[in-house]
Amino acid sequence: MRTKALVLIEGSRSNGLLYVQAARRRGLQPITLAADPTQYDYLMAEGGKAIMVDTDDFDSVKRECLNLATTYDIAGFVGFATRGESVNVTVGKLCRCFDRPGPDPLLIERCCDKFNQRQLLTQNGLPVPTFRWAASAMTVDRAAANIGFPVIVKPAVGNGSSGVRLCRDAAELAEHTTYLLGGAFPWRSSPTILVEEFVEGPFYDVVTMGNAVIAIGSAEFGPPPHFVPRRSMFPAQLTDEEHEGITDVSLRCLQALGLGWGPANVELRWTKRGPVVMEVNPRLPGWTTSRLVQLAYGLDVIEQHINLVIGEKCDLHTSRSRVAAAHFFVPDRDGTLAHIRGTDLAEIVPGIAEVRFHVDPGASLVRKGDYLDIIGHVIAASTNHAEAEAILHRALNLVDWAVAPSPDEQGNGRLLGTEPRSVSRPGTF
Repeated sequence: MRTKALVLIEGSRSNGLLYVQAARRRGLQPITLAADPTQYDYLMAEGGKAIMVDTDDFDSVKRECLNLATTYDIAGFVGFATRGESVNVTVGKLCRCFDRPGPDPLLIERCCDKFNQRQLLTQNGLPVPTFRWAASAMTVDRAAANIGFPVIVKPAVGNGSSGVRLCRDAAELAEHTTYLLGGAFPWRSSPTILVEEFVEGPFYDVVTMGNAVIAIGSAEFGPPPHFVPRRSMFPAQLTDEEHEGITDVSLRCLQALGLGWGPANVELRWTKRGPVVMEVNPRLPGWTTSRLVQLAYGLDVIEQHINLVIGEKCDLHTSRSRVAAAHFFVPDRDGTLAHIRGTDLAEIVPGIAEVRFHVDPGASLVRKGDYLDIIGHVIAASTNHAEAEAILHRALNLVDWAVAPSPDEQGNGRLLGTEPRSVSRPGTF
């Protein structure tokens, strides 16, 4: 009997290892196809099989999969949005080519363009921020004037808050427009920009599978103008009205976008007018969300996703009711990671599930204002929200890490190697 393989397109420092481990538990051989497999350190640590291929070129990916099919029984395909949401379109096409369960690539492609997505949601009566499409400095200016400051300006196609910025006035708008259209931003397609109303209110992260809402969590971000997550908690503290409203809007989003197969992620804010949809992603969320859902609900969403991918039944039954919370380490300056201390002490704090840094001391840190600014996290779990937050506090008080400023910042009189502890302490969720 030939070995069954789960083909992973690209990887992820948040979910990649979890998929590799879950595949092996199911008796599957995980095989990663990536443009640069060396960037996923867990592949070497786990002894995983990896093949270098241009994952932006569908024909190249398909050809490599046909080669694999001569040796393995391909059980299914999973994609990670590390290099953009288009990888999920590739997965959908591969599923059609190899007759494996998967999403409709046309619907996924339509969803991945945020402007098209917003149009579909609006047409179906879903609440979204006021938005405009733009492709030049002139149309960006016109859109912002039409909506009114402050506005959020971001690529119409992308993920991880890359290129996303709050612009509070014309000067900030001009600066960010120049960054996006002046050659500095790494576009993967023709530059198209979404200019949208800045909607304020608590942020909620909804995890779905098929046509079911699995979990609703809350998140907080660092200071503007960027949107880098600092904290995440599942389940969110909601009134019955809020839970019902978020669930209803999320399910209507899935219906409007045709996302009835597999995992999805609905991001929204609760405002004075109720829930407002920020965006919908046709995949599991990143960060530490899958781990938090497992700790809080006893449901391994990655394992259940693999069940769907290989054509088996998906069991969304939850086995526990706890609270899981994560705090993310984010540097407040560019420079060199000088040291990390106390993680061994933090790990043994009762209720701590994980303490992890993605980089080692000596690493160069250059912030981009997106999810890659996160250099590590702490995860705690307990029976209630207050205790989960208290456990995080206790662990974070034991972790000491510092960033030595770059030479330019040292010349401006900034202290070398200081990282105020207040940066590492969570506030109220």
